[in-house]
Amino acid sequence: MDRLHSDPSLLVCPDFMSEPYRISRASLVTPTNTKAQAAETLRVVWVTTNNALCAQWQQQVVEDGRIRAERHRQAKEETERQQQALRLEEEATKADEKKKNRSKHLIIPVHPRPDATDDTALVSDFALRKIDKGQYVELYYWTNIGLQDAHSSYQTRDDEGMVPTTGEDGSTVWVTAEGTKPSASVIADHNLSVVDFAQAIPRMIAALEEHDWPNQHVTMLAHFWGAITLHKYWNSTDYIAQRAILIYQEEQRRAWHNAIPLAKGAWDISIIDEAALLCTFDHVFRDMRHRELRDDRPVCGDFP
Repeated sequence: MDRLHSDPSLLVCPDFMSEPYRISRASLVTPTNTKAQAAETLRVVWVTTNNALCAQWQQQVVEDGRIRAERHRQAKEETERQQQALRLEEEATKADEKKKNRSKHLIIPVHPRPDATDDTALVSDFALRKIDKGQYVELYYWTNIGLQDAHSSYQTRDDEGMVPTTGEDGSTVWVTAEGTKPSASVIADHNLSVVDFAQAIPRMIAALEEHDWPNQHVTMLAHFWGAITLHKYWNSTDYIAQRAILIYQEEQRRAWHNAIPLAKGAWDISIIDEAALLCTFDHVFRDMRHRELRDDRPVCGDFP
């Protein structure tokens, strides 16, 4: 159906008795059909055609309105989609900028400057990342020596001091370069002195709580270390017993951390495994005996 370009209802029915329509009337005049009847026939045909065109025009107006409304809706949705995409892009840019320049966006509490003599512990970024991930990390980082090491190696966090790394959800996370590598001076747990061990425990427990560790995990570790320091090996004057319980502490805690994400899960580490501790004692004793035998073995020049 051809599209109409004007409203047919505005047209006026012509006078078919006038001269311009003489030829049209003549084709309809017969012995039984006069000129007036022929003109009436032409008028009826015009009115009928005009009515049909008026109906078509109304349908066309309705359809045009529907098309305009649909186009308006689509244009509005496209505008909203573009605005939403722009907002998301801006939010992503801001989030990325905050990661790169974290210090600039930190919220500063409103209070006077703290006492200059307040010695706040500055823990290694590497150790804190391990804590955040729930992974094993050496107690060294919470000893006096470890805290001094972190303080001396601390750098201003700017773009040059940040490196990208992959988070647990697969996203890119910007962290300090120091946070990606352990301290070059780190001391394994089993080589810590009793004093260093005692210094680190309460500090590490506080760090676990500050980093939202589950209360059950924190309590287990606290009870575990309490059981270690109350054990007869810890309080023994026997060097082998002291070495054995320090090695046992390190091995058990490392194994416990590694088992947490596994299907079978971890266990209540606060319950001392006396059998495993005895095996560790035996292992330390055998190592010492082997070293003694090796050191006492005569060389060829010692024989007469």
